[in-house]
Amino acid sequence: MPYNSNSGGPWGGGGGNRGDDDQNKGQRPPNRGPQPVPDIDELMRKGQEKIKGIMGGGGGGRGGADAGGMGKGGFALIALAVVGLWAYNSFYTLKEEERSVELFLGEFSKIGNPGLNFAPWPLVEAVVLNVTSERTENIGVGGSGRGSEGLMLTGDENIIDIDFQLVWNIDDPKNYLFKLEDPQETIRAVAESAMREVVGRSDLAPILNRDRGAISQEVEELVQVTLNSYDSGINVVRLNFDKADPPTEVIDYFRDVQAAEQDRDTSEKRADAYANTVLAQARGQSAQLLQEAEGYRAQVVNIAQGEASRFIAVYNEYAKAPEVTRQRLYLETMERVLGDIEKVIIDEASGGQGVVPYLPLNQLQSGGSN
Repeated sequence: MPYNSNSGGPWGGGGGNRGDDDQNKGQRPPNRGPQPVPDIDELMRKGQEKIKGIMGGGGGGRGGADAGGMGKGGFALIALAVVGLWAYNSFYTLKEEERSVELFLGEFSKIGNPGLNFAPWPLVEAVVLNVTSERTENIGVGGSGRGSEGLMLTGDENIIDIDFQLVWNIDDPKNYLFKLEDPQETIRAVAESAMREVVGRSDLAPILNRDRGAISQEVEELVQVTLNSYDSGINVVRLNFDKADPPTEVIDYFRDVQAAEQDRDTSEKRADAYANTVLAQARGQSAQLLQEAEGYRAQVVNIAQGEASRFIAVYNEYAKAPEVTRQRLYLETMERVLGDIEKVIIDEASGGQGVVPYLPLNQLQSGGSN
């Protein structure tokens, strides 16, 4: 006789899925465990009594003979009713989203597929499961009301309050029924453990700001790997990261700390900008001084080279005609020394008696111009 199971396994164990109740409306009420084999003799006796009541059975004389004549027909109807009851409990239909696990005397026999299936009752039971519907487990303060479930320790030793949602469905009906005693609690424990492991490797700030997507993906993969190691028959559809906040008791202090950190970051950025400005100016000044020094060096070298070249040229001329060159140097030197002073010229030929005043032409020209 087939029955719908929400999760607890063929032996009526705990765990179940909250979302299957609405999907099983309109079907026969699910059995929660192996059903006792009904007493065939008792069924036949009750059926015979009902038929006798319908046909007016009972009494003696001719009426008793008529009842005896109707006995064979009554037994045939009872047999037909028993066969109908057996067929009703042996044939069942599965929808596209359903699969069944058939148990022969409590042991696994086969998996039933969508359509008409035959499970000879009472030797074979069929546990019907919805394998495509998405079941949800909410973990954290908002999901279960267990306050400590969502409180986790980050890698930088901060406490964070996390609410997340794990969505799953059934991948292997056989393993789902037989491998896990309580699938719901197993999923919750695995999901919470995986989230704690990933959060324990992460710092607080990235979790609050930008790394939720990466954390969700990593936790989802870790949960699936763990459930696969249990041969659970469960497929993780997705993980929704609903909330990640500091605990309520310290959220005001946390906000103060966040504001202080933002102020610190702002001050650091301003200091970096100022340092970059000053450094750029210093580098510019350094480059300017270096260029000026290079220019002065080139100027001094060129002057020295020019003077050396001029001295060499003079020396070469002096070597060719020493007397003439000596006279020329003397005259040029006297010209530089006496050129800017007033001079009196004495004619030695007159024995120093005649003094001829020197009339500077520049003064005469300047006086004439006035």
